[in-house]
Amino acid sequence: MSGIVILGAGQAGASLAARLRSKGYTGPLTLVGEEDVPPYQRPPLSKAYLLGEMERERLFLRPESFYAENDITLRTGCRVDAIDCGARSLGLGSESLVYDKLALTTGAVPRRLPSGIGGSLDGVHVVRTLRDIDRMAPEMTAGRRLLVVGGGYIGLEAAAVARKLGLDVVLVEAAERILQRVAAPETSAFFRALHRGQGVDLREGVGLERLTGEGRVTGAVLGDGTELAVDLAIVGIGVTPATGLAEAAGLAIDNGIAVDAQGRTSDSHIWSAGDCASFPRNGVRIRLESVQNAIDQAELVADNMLGPGVAYDPKIWFWSDQYDVKLQIAGLNTGYDRVIVRQGEAAVSHWYFAGARLLAVDAMNDPRAYMVGKRLIDAGRSADPAVLADPATDLKALLRA
Repeated sequence: MSGIVILGAGQAGASLAARLRSKGYTGPLTLVGEEDVPPYQRPPLSKAYLLGEMERERLFLRPESFYAENDITLRTGCRVDAIDCGARSLGLGSESLVYDKLALTTGAVPRRLPSGIGGSLDGVHVVRTLRDIDRMAPEMTAGRRLLVVGGGYIGLEAAAVARKLGLDVVLVEAAERILQRVAAPETSAFFRALHRGQGVDLREGVGLERLTGEGRVTGAVLGDGTELAVDLAIVGIGVTPATGLAEAAGLAIDNGIAVDAQGRTSDSHIWSAGDCASFPRNGVRIRLESVQNAIDQAELVADNMLGPGVAYDPKIWFWSDQYDVKLQIAGLNTGYDRVIVRQGEAAVSHWYFAGARLLAVDAMNDPRAYMVGKRLIDAGRSADPAVLADPATDLKALLRA
């Protein structure tokens, strides 16, 4: 029995499987995941779930019964060794799983510290899977000393949760400022002040030289020679797309599994979506790490596997929750040359422009600015920067202009 096989049982894989059935695909459909649990949400893992505010069962995207009811063969705890493009099969140890069409939704894996600088010591954690959080949770107790390595969104969110739980937190970022790769200095400054105001010892322009300890982490030496006593560490230095199987199978790789505008890889029988896939947009190849992209791209790929042949045109947005601040981001700020700050009493938004063209907006506790900015960007429209900067401007009026 062949049919469609989806390799990777995360948000993208689950969305793709459900979409295939809702669009009328009635053939064999198998969803293969390496983890031993059904597909689940990742964003709540390091927030509500770690804080004890969400039960494990609420993480699951669908009840387990959904897969049987929709004739989806869900294979969890299943490690694939190789993809044989010629035979159109997956190797699972001594077993082969044959496909007519294959979708790769393998996601991304967190970057880890090298073992040579203490990355393999007990008490050193990454934030990606349910198992990661279950390992970490018992150690997150008040009064313990946590080192967070990396000042991107993962590191900042981890620091925020740790402070809520009463840990003493030192966060180190090797770059000149936190969020340097993804946000303007204005947004970095906002979150720097937020975290320091919550008691985080935030150090920028200081890298980690090594973690120390015999078997378990007990200390850290920073790039400036500072020595810290620590009880545990969280490493938030980004992710890399999970391309190993695709690359070994001979598929084109370019900052991820390279797909065309419709989601097809260099093999006409194999498709890809989600964090692992890079796709063409505005003349360049990009890869988006977000829940919305995982859902939207997976659903488009499902449609295209059944025949329509529609190009992917993502509506780009992200979010991050830190303390009582909800950051909502619309658009991509790549290529911006100025930032307009719109300051309110309890909210602030940063608007990214390239010349006169609006590229993106970072909205902190400002859902109206996010909503207006997103609608303008999605429509390919802009706004007068001077009007945006005026706190008296009714943002909704910009949508009617």
